[in-house]
Amino acid sequence: MNAIWAPTPAAMRRIALAGVLSTAVIIVTGAAVRLSKSGLGCPDWPQCTRSSLVAAHTRGDPMFHTWIEFGNRMVTVVVTVVAVAVLIAAWRFRPQGRRRADLVWLAVAQPAGVVAQIVVGGIVVLTNLNPAMVSLHFVVSIAVVAAAVALHVKCTEGTAPARPLIRADLRLLVYGVVAVAAVMLAAGTVVTGTGPLAGAGAVPRYHLPLTGVTQFHSDIGWLMGGLVLPLVAGLRLTRVPVRVMRLGWLLLGLLAVQGAVGYTQYFTGLPAGLVWVHVSGSLLIWIVALRLMFAVRDRGPLSQPPSHPAGKAGVSAARAEPEPAPAG
Repeated sequence: MNAIWAPTPAAMRRIALAGVLSTAVIIVTGAAVRLSKSGLGCPDWPQCTRSSLVAAHTRGDPMFHTWIEFGNRMVTVVVTVVAVAVLIAAWRFRPQGRRRADLVWLAVAQPAGVVAQIVVGGIVVLTNLNPAMVSLHFVVSIAVVAAAVALHVKCTEGTAPARPLIRADLRLLVYGVVAVAAVMLAAGTVVTGTGPLAGAGAVPRYHLPLTGVTQFHSDIGWLMGGLVLPLVAGLRLTRVPVRVMRLGWLLLGLLAVQGAVGYTQYFTGLPAGLVWVHVSGSLLIWIVALRLMFAVRDRGPLSQPPSHPAGKAGVSAARAEPEPAPAG
C-alpha cells in the first residue's frame, strides 16, 4: 500500500505497467466474449439476468456463455481497482518534490475509461450487441491503452523539451505508423461486426459486404507494412539508440506474423481461436508502435529540473552517458 501512497520512481513505473497489463487483459477477455458468441450470456445489465446479479442459467443459452460474459465483468472489477491505484499513485508521486500534472491527467484516463466502458458495455447488452456500440467499446479500450502506455513511459523521464533521437523523416514515418495502426484497429472491428463471429444468429451486423471490408482491412495492413519496412531500413542505416532499433525490428516481426495469421484465418473460414490470436496480435502491435513513438525522443532523466536547458546536442549524442569528472 505504501508503494501506492508514497511511490518511488520504480514503484510508480510498476504501478503504471500494471495499468497497461490490466487494460490489455480486459481487451483480450472481451474479445473472447465476442468471438465465443457469449456477449448476451448475461442478457441484462448491470445484473447478469433480471433475477440474478451473478451468473445464472438463462433459457436457450448454454451456461458456459453466461460464465464467459460474467467472468469478463469480474475482470472489469480488477481493472477498476488497478485504475484507481494508478490514479492515487500518480497523484501522490512527487518527483523533484512536486506533483506532475501530465502524469495525473494520463492516470485519470484509466478510471475514466473504465467508467466509459461500463456505460458503453451496458448499452451494448441492452441494444442486443449493436455492432457500432461494440466497435466503440473496443476503440475506447485502445485509447485507454494509449494513455496507459504514455504514463508508463513518462513516469520515468523528465520534463525537458523533447530532443529527437532519429532523423525528421524517420520520425514522420513513426507517426504515420501509429496513425495507420489506429485506423487498422478500427477497421478490424468493422470486419468482425460484419462477419459470422459478430454473435448468434439474431445479433445485428453491419450491412456491408464481408469480402469488401476484409479487403479494406487487409489494404490498411499492407499500407502499414509499406511504412514499417522503410522505417526499419532507415533506422538500420543511421545511428539510432539500440532500444529504438529493437522496437523497429519487433514491430516489423509482429506485423509479418499478424499478416500471416490474418490470411490464414480468412482462408480457413474464420475459426474463433485464430481470430482471437489476431485480435491479441493487433493489441501487441498497437503497444509496440506507441512505445516506438515515445522512444524516438528524449526528455531527459526524471531527476533533471524542468528549467534545465536541453542543449543543442546532435541526434547521435542524445543518449550519450555523462563523462566522469577528472581525478585529482
